Amino acid sequence: MFDSGPSAEDTAESYVNAFAAGKNTEAARWTDQPDTARKFLARTRKNLSPEGASASVTEVSTGESGSSAEATFDMSWDFGSGRVWEYEGELRLRRQDDTWKVRWQPSVVHPELQARQSLHYELDPATPAPILGRDGTRMMGPERLVRVTLVPGQTDELASVAGSLAEGLRPVAPTVTEQGILSGAREVEENRAYTVVTLRWADYQRVKPDIYELPGVRFPDSTELVASEKDYGSQVLPAIAEARKDRLNGKAGWRVFTRNASGAEVETLHRVRPEPTEALTTTLSDRVQRAAERAIDPVDKAGMIVAMRPSDGEILAVAQNAAADDKGSLALTGRYPPGSTFKTATALAALERDRAGIDDVVACPAEKTFDGKTLPNSHHFDLGRVSLRKAFAESCNTTFAQLASDMPARALPEAAEKLGLGADFVIPGITTVTGEVPASEDEVTRAVNGIGQGKVLASPFGMALACATVANGEMPTPTLIEGAETEVNRAAEQAPSEGALRQLRAMMREVVLSGTATELSGLGEVHGKTGTAQFGDGDRAHGWFAGYRGDLSFAVLLTDAGSSERAVSVTRDFLQRVS
Repeated sequence: MFDSGPSAEDTAESYVNAFAAGKNTEAARWTDQPDTARKFLARTRKNLSPEGASASVTEVSTGESGSSAEATFDMSWDFGSGRVWEYEGELRLRRQDDTWKVRWQPSVVHPELQARQSLHYELDPATPAPILGRDGTRMMGPERLVRVTLVPGQTDELASVAGSLAEGLRPVAPTVTEQGILSGAREVEENRAYTVVTLRWADYQRVKPDIYELPGVRFPDSTELVASEKDYGSQVLPAIAEARKDRLNGKAGWRVFTRNASGAEVETLHRVRPEPTEALTTTLSDRVQRAAERAIDPVDKAGMIVAMRPSDGEILAVAQNAAADDKGSLALTGRYPPGSTFKTATALAALERDRAGIDDVVACPAEKTFDGKTLPNSHHFDLGRVSLRKAFAESCNTTFAQLASDMPARALPEAAEKLGLGADFVIPGITTVTGEVPASEDEVTRAVNGIGQGKVLASPFGMALACATVANGEMPTPTLIEGAETEVNRAAEQAPSEGALRQLRAMMREVVLSGTATELSGLGEVHGKTGTAQFGDGDRAHGWFAGYRGDLSFAVLLTDAGSSERAVSVTRDFLQRVS
């Protein structure tokens, strides 16, 4: 008779429990080939990398001789997020040196696993859903991308490879240089991959013959959301994709499969197919976005345009040129002195407080001194005494500085808040800043703030919203993604009075009919305000135009433009393209 000790059932249970727990050395000890088993189990665990696993022996039967046995067990691998793989396994056991041992073979891990094969797990991502414009135009969609990578340790001629790679990529990536590749490659570990550039599939195919055989260069690919054209919607579409990636990516599938000793895939043992989701519709207009981009792209310094619908606040376009993109999301969150575009708020405050009416006569001298600080008109023009309408249309600094200085400390902030400057939103998909208009008891500060300098700041988004409020009659709540509500954290409790708005609209129209933006007079019923906003030591200035036409409000900002003239020209180009 055999000596007493762990039974075949005890051995089977000890093996499967240790195996499921990831205790590979312990599990291997219960086999007749512990060293081989340990290595195989460790490799399997690494390949599958589960969050957890469990197993239980379901039946054990002993042969007639009492020296062999068979066992069945239930195995469950948990890969997280509800991804569970279950199967029934089999073991054969035999007595060895008066002890029961599991007869080692790959099939004791999975019944279909053959010699010199290995188990592997991988996600099978769903094809990302596209992002659509308001009219159904695809603005961003799934596309196969190729990452061109370089592993420094896989080539003995790094400099030569970098030079050849840069030359080969030139037709599709002219900014990639040999020195840039070398610098990047030297910052990664020898056996790590440095990503040189990511290419669309079509671009990769163009240069593949020249770069594919370079030593150490690899080309992993994936399917990702990309804009319909390079740099299209650069500050809004990627932000939406990132904010809604879980929604857009759908539900990934996954599978477990086998490979042979050479690494070739053999068989899929278990598969759950991915579940794509529906397209995401935005408020963006492909027509307006393209018009804005084509108008702003030729500008050499940072420039941007934001457009929205006054009637409901739906954002139609967020466009920046390359110089602006290099500095971040300036169109939505940049804080700049708004210059004379802020006279819309100063005028609203004066109108609502009965400090002046549209046809009241006001003084517009060439310059005006406030407690020792002299503020001039542009080029020191002097209109003498004119109507408020005329002073606004010609952008008379001295008139509006005087109005602001004569009003209480809270007059400008309250008027600005009614227009949306200082409002705070949580808009699903993007981050925005409208502006900041502080109150001041100081006469000089109020005067300077009244012409959009001093402490007043606004973003292009904020000025587009302010013009939308003038057009709509009350501040609309901005939205970007269909069905996603915007959270309003701060906004004025009252809308501007209709009487003041009627006069303000007429004054903004006069700017185009006879004032500083007559270049726009043939483009329909355009209302707006020009702005030249000094910054730094006062010798340089940004150029603005903010306004509306029908159910389209917009703000154009050209940084360091010197004056508002170029902003008006860009606005003309934009509106011509939208028409």
